[in-house]
Amino acid sequence: MDVLAGMLDGPRARGAFAIRSVMSPPWSMLIRDQAPLTVVAVVHGEVWVLPRDTPAVRLRAGDVAVARGPDPYVVADDPATPPRIVIHPGQVCTTLSGASLAAQMDLGVRTWGNQRDGATAPPTTMLTGTYQQHSEVSRRLLDALPALAVIRADDWDCPLVPMLAQEIGRDDPGQAAVLDRLLDLLLVTALRAWFARPDTDAPPWWRANGDPVVGHALRLLHNHPERPWTIATLAAATGVSRASFARRFASLVGEPPIAFLTGWRLTLAADLLQEPAATVGAVARQVGYGSPFALSTAFRRRYGVSPQQYRAHGDRADQPPSDDRPADAPG
Repeated sequence: MDVLAGMLDGPRARGAFAIRSVMSPPWSMLIRDQAPLTVVAVVHGEVWVLPRDTPAVRLRAGDVAVARGPDPYVVADDPATPPRIVIHPGQVCTTLSGASLAAQMDLGVRTWGNQRDGATAPPTTMLTGTYQQHSEVSRRLLDALPALAVIRADDWDCPLVPMLAQEIGRDDPGQAAVLDRLLDLLLVTALRAWFARPDTDAPPWWRANGDPVVGHALRLLHNHPERPWTIATLAAATGVSRASFARRFASLVGEPPIAFLTGWRLTLAADLLQEPAATVGAVARQVGYGSPFALSTAFRRRYGVSPQQYRAHGDRADQPPSDDRPADAPG
């Protein structure tokens, strides 16, 4: 498993929300679903995305955008169109006053919108896939992303958008699993294309992945966090001296090897703790801690809560109180 695969292991779609939206202008939606990650692909027409506190971005057919939550943002036919629809947590759709739009805008299997027969203007069609479950493994990835990462149609050759467009309206057995895997593939491909762009401020762990020494060490740490790694064993595994390895790793990754390993072990532990059958002892063994007490001590030092508290409250356990002020638009 390479570093990007490790970072993406958390936001692996499991029953993700996937829908095709068919919208005729004017239209504007305020997205307040608090989802950690959303993928938007434009099939026909154009879409404006207005993240909070950043300029509006226009998406055209073939473009894909990855939106990082949980801040609200607007998706519209034009930046000047005021929001008329609100998407709440759980993908509940209402008017600004709170009236449900679920039945009114239902256009069939996983298809939704205001497009009806007889509309005069060509509709905009977009596909949306939303990762609704927070996962601590994804935090290091999410922290590396801007509010909106956009991959233009001209910048890549990806057959996944037409494939997803074809599959999203089907209702065959196992269709949810098919859509989950397609969404995962689209996300991985989009992020790989985005990180590889020369104008992107890619995170250190991405850049270091291509180094023959540090990249190999990162793969070892991601694949085997349970092993008792030291500077000496990592240096031996990568074929360089301890001093050379430590300097090279810290220079490329931005932190010492053991600090990186500790962070990876604890983020992996946080993800594993969300599994219903997992125990603190079992998780401790999987991520390289000798006892539940050792994991609990390190976990509390990192997150300010015990593993049991984290299990009960997920990634909200170490977060400050949410901002409950009204958000009629981002910003």
